[in-house]
Amino acid sequence: MDRQIPLRLAQVAQEPARCSAIRIGPTPLKAGCGPGGGSLQGDARLSVAAGLVRCPFFVAMAKVSSPSRVLMNVAAVRRALARIARAITRLNPASREVVLVGIQTGGVRLAQALASRLQAIWRHPVAVGQLDVSMHRDDLDQQIAPVVHATSIPFDVTGRTVVLVDDVLFSGRTIRAALDALNDLGRPKRTQLAVLIDRGHRELPIKADFVGKTVATRLADRIDVDFTEANGTPRVTLVKSAPARP
Repeated sequence: MDRQIPLRLAQVAQEPARCSAIRIGPTPLKAGCGPGGGSLQGDARLSVAAGLVRCPFFVAMAKVSSPSRVLMNVAAVRRALARIARAITRLNPASREVVLVGIQTGGVRLAQALASRLQAIWRHPVAVGQLDVSMHRDDLDQQIAPVVHATSIPFDVTGRTVVLVDDVLFSGRTIRAALDALNDLGRPKRTQLAVLIDRGHRELPIKADFVGKTVATRLADRIDVDFTEANGTPRVTLVKSAPARP
């Protein structure tokens, strides 16, 4: 497949003794071939196809994996949610004690999706709430005006098994804030954590009880959980950070 990848031509001249010619479209373009080589300016789109990029070094550069890739499509997310729901039922035989609390914002939609699956298994309604943790975060002093979402817990959490639900588990600080916010509302019998993605890089001793997918990431990578699908089931994308230049 011919993939169009933008590269800054100034980079070509800065790479000593690595390239003699690069063909952009039908015309070969001579590049600097050593220290002090000609300076090239501007952007171009290098077509990665047989014969279009002649220099092995720049072929290797252009063949670097795409900066983003789909980790879970809609079907994979559905399967993960089904596995999490079954795991919740196995760990919680007292089903009527279980309530779900989604962490704003992505966790709310996932909690609702899990509730519908649990209701189908247990044959009774499962209460769902939504929790905002903005005012319980430990980085409030670094935010000018934190974005605050609605908290709605239409049930008493005291004596219940509360399953906190979030889309991505990262440092663990959001979960710590959620536990503080939850304790302001009552004293659960026990609290469990369900996440769609665990991407590592924990900064606190927090571990999820139920995980849809574990993903190895760089610290600067980003996980996007996109709920724009018409049926409300998200798609999960990993946006890779640029590798550090040596």
